[in-house]
Amino acid sequence: MGIVLFVVFAITLVIGVPIALTLAAGSIAALVFSGKISLFVVGQKLFSSVDSFSLMAIPFFMLAGAIMSSGGISRRLINLANSIVGWLPGGLGIVAVLSSMFFGALSGSPTATCAAIGSIMAPALLERGYGIKFVLSTIAVSGILGSIIPPSTTMITYSSATDASIGDMFMGGIIPGMLLTLFLTPTCLVYGIKRKIPRQSFAINNLLTSFKESIGALLMPVIILGGIYGGIFTPTESAAVACAYGIIVGVFIYRELKFKELHAIFISAASSAGMVMFIISAAGIFGYIMAREQIPAAIANFMLGISSDQIIFLFLVNILLLIIGCFLETTAAILILAPILYPTLSAYGINPVHFGIIMCVNLAIGMVTPPLGVNLYVAAGLQKEKIETIVNKYLFIYIGSMLFALAIITYIPEIVMLLPSLSKH
Repeated sequence: MGIVLFVVFAITLVIGVPIALTLAAGSIAALVFSGKISLFVVGQKLFSSVDSFSLMAIPFFMLAGAIMSSGGISRRLINLANSIVGWLPGGLGIVAVLSSMFFGALSGSPTATCAAIGSIMAPALLERGYGIKFVLSTIAVSGILGSIIPPSTTMITYSSATDASIGDMFMGGIIPGMLLTLFLTPTCLVYGIKRKIPRQSFAINNLLTSFKESIGALLMPVIILGGIYGGIFTPTESAAVACAYGIIVGVFIYRELKFKELHAIFISAASSAGMVMFIISAAGIFGYIMAREQIPAAIANFMLGISSDQIIFLFLVNILLLIIGCFLETTAAILILAPILYPTLSAYGINPVHFGIIMCVNLAIGMVTPPLGVNLYVAAGLQKEKIETIVNKYLFIYIGSMLFALAIITYIPEIVMLLPSLSKH
């Protein structure tokens, strides 16, 4: 069954079948081949895989991100970032990175972050004399901060596949997200100096004004994390609170969101959430067969047989995840690989939250790695450019910077575990 499962999965993936159907096809083929298990299990697993209170957070956070991107939030966050770092060499490029970090704390989605910030920043960067290759690479790479800065739908998916706490994952992602942001800025600085891009002067009045206008948006992650760790609501309930808060801010405070626009926003968010939940459903069948065939246990024993050293294990896992991230959609990659790798963590003394952040960062890098990096296509589409335009030296410089940050996150677990440990005291 295991061989049939992976062979059919690989074949359908190569020929371009959507990932949810690929997972389902491999699973159904394995069940038919065995002849011992009723196909009724397919329906049962499709339902039970998404019959989870914690997974309800995914559509809610997607809706919150869609509401925020339509309510004038992204423009105010960009103004705030510009008032903070716009005076630096390559400042507008750094603004794109910093704005993506801010918006990632609202949307939880890398593609939504890329589209929302990129639609405003790309024209502004081009107008200021930044080259199209640099602009699109910066927008695409900055967007992945949406899957690292909490709240993150990627982290919710990992938590649903393991026993890791969603709240701890959110707290654990804050410092790594800031570290990635910091490591992306030198490329912008060097570009601005070499190209002699004109700079604006720093003005404290602009900073105070933009900060005042952005308070409504900046309070949302505070409410989410504060509510979770204050015991006011669960992570799933916090996602619903985020939606309500987004509507209040967009409609009544900023007054840029109309009630008649909510219908289209709900449809768009439901479409995106439905796609993710379908993948999770199909991955449930896939995971059921892997567990029945004891594939995770076999791979765990294999990994332990290669080396009992934690450093070597983490190095091999990073290589595996970086390769997988180039070809497989993030949600599917987590749902397939997390149950396989999770049983090995205790043997190596690795905290599940630390490992989850390592996994999320690896797969986030995969979102901007050719040939199938989703954010590359989103960013290229913003300016109707071919994908070849975005695959350039700036992209690979950014990837190199992120790999360096990944190494630090991997081998210094305190970077991830500091805030979760402090929150328990």
